[in-house]
Amino acid sequence: MSHAETVPSEPDVTALRELARHLALEAGALVRGGRPDRVEVAGTKSSDVDPVTAMDRASEDLLRRRLAVQRPEDAVLGEEGGGTPGTSGLTWVLDPIDGTVNYLYGVSSWAVSVAVVAGEPDPASWTVLAGAVHSVVDGVTWSAGRGQGADRDGTAIQVRRAASLATCLVGTGFGYAAERREQQARVLVEVLPRVRDVRRLGSAAIDLCLVGDGSLDLYYERGLNPWDMAAGGLVAAEAGARVSGLHGAPATVDMTVAGTPERQAELVALLESTGADAAVR
Repeated sequence: MSHAETVPSEPDVTALRELARHLALEAGALVRGGRPDRVEVAGTKSSDVDPVTAMDRASEDLLRRRLAVQRPEDAVLGEEGGGTPGTSGLTWVLDPIDGTVNYLYGVSSWAVSVAVVAGEPDPASWTVLAGAVHSVVDGVTWSAGRGQGADRDGTAIQVRRAASLATCLVGTGFGYAAERREQQARVLVEVLPRVRDVRRLGSAAIDLCLVGDGSLDLYYERGLNPWDMAAGGLVAAEAGARVSGLHGAPATVDMTVAGTPERQAELVALLESTGADAAVR
């Protein structure tokens, strides 16, 4: 089966979008209702400051169980459980809690992110068909379907058209490895004087959706995994944002930059000039 043949028709995208939204809301209710007064770390991933909680695992388990019933032929890629193969050419890309450190500390914001992609679940080559991001703290839900636009709680959204880079509110995030953080701090020193201000909210999925609804003008971050960007990137793109990497590359783990095409291009050029995607020393 060719890659083009795996892309569903418009009615199928609508159904996939609604399923993504339903799953994100259901997992969000689990996370919201099950959070204890004090959250304990169940494990770590990339470093000692990259935590996993029992609720991360419980949320992903719920999503996988629902998909096994409703979409048994689809593959699944989850942050906590890795990849499960399928036969349909579609993969559900899951982030059971995006913003785990915020969840751990009880600080806004964190989200459940659910997306479905055609082709390999690789941001460099995939086609994201549908996705939803549910912000658990405030109950806001963004969703998008390929070619259908994006919405926030059912109301269509569009990016905000900033007049210049200097008037842009920019979101970003930082990695967990000390060497990566040091490099990101050097880049931030170059970005901050050239924009209105910078926000670090702690959830890439939400940041991308905030670009889509105009609450942020731009967003950039190095180190995003597929589950961090799948649903939020589609929301931003369907709301009119350009989402890419640097040097003509697509958005990948090397760099993700989102915003209105004019301002996004300016930020891309600035990040390229700072060596924002250079190898960590």
